[in-house]
Amino acid sequence: MDFDTMIAAVMVLSSGLALTLSLTVMALMAGFVLSVPLAFMRAFARPALSRTVLSYTYVFRGTPMLVQLFLVYYGLGQIEAVRASVFWVILRDPFWCALLTFSLNSAAHTTEILCRGLQSVPKGTTEAATALGLKPMQVARLVTFPIAFRISLPAYGNEVVGMMKGSSLASTVTLLEVTGMARQMVSMTFAPYEIFIVAGAIYLLLTSLAVKATQFLERQLATDGTARRWRQPRFATTVPEHRLTTPMP
Repeated sequence: MDFDTMIAAVMVLSSGLALTLSLTVMALMAGFVLSVPLAFMRAFARPALSRTVLSYTYVFRGTPMLVQLFLVYYGLGQIEAVRASVFWVILRDPFWCALLTFSLNSAAHTTEILCRGLQSVPKGTTEAATALGLKPMQVARLVTFPIAFRISLPAYGNEVVGMMKGSSLASTVTLLEVTGMARQMVSMTFAPYEIFIVAGAIYLLLTSLAVKATQFLERQLATDGTARRWRQPRFATTVPEHRLTTPMP
């Protein structure tokens, strides 16, 4: 094992971290924003609308993200109407194609995760909020969604980790994120073993940080009293035992 090559790989692959994190964070944000209304439609809308959302999530969850990326990057460019539209300015760029694919894929998974959380909210809780005079939108925004998000957070943490690792597929459309930089360095040094060990270690570090962040957020949102421990008072507030006894006359 060539440790000099591994040290050089750390410096080179670190230059792709910004692109990896940008793709991951932007895809998760866009996917989450898109998934919130879709999750409500999936959970509470009429059957026809719910089945439409289900069709979208079924396709994107049931097919490999690599195939989806190839269809967006290579397939849309074969359609004349797409090349003639204003969207071609974006779709001809591999970064935006990768971001679009990752966002749609993340939205599909997050929709189903939030849908299960919404369906797990006790019905009595929403009925109590309605009885207090809250409008349906207020109930959804102030009661239903916060509870559902707290329930769905462990599963959503897995989605964050999955998207972090899935961002490596961007290297297949010429983007030089961590995996893309690793492949480029391997083609120049012919040392795949050392370089991909370093790449794997970088992804392991990123996913570990994502897991820790999710666990921290879970503790902050906990409602069972275990998240925050109050400091014990420095001075006793009880009355000394000898003062509780009344002296005999």
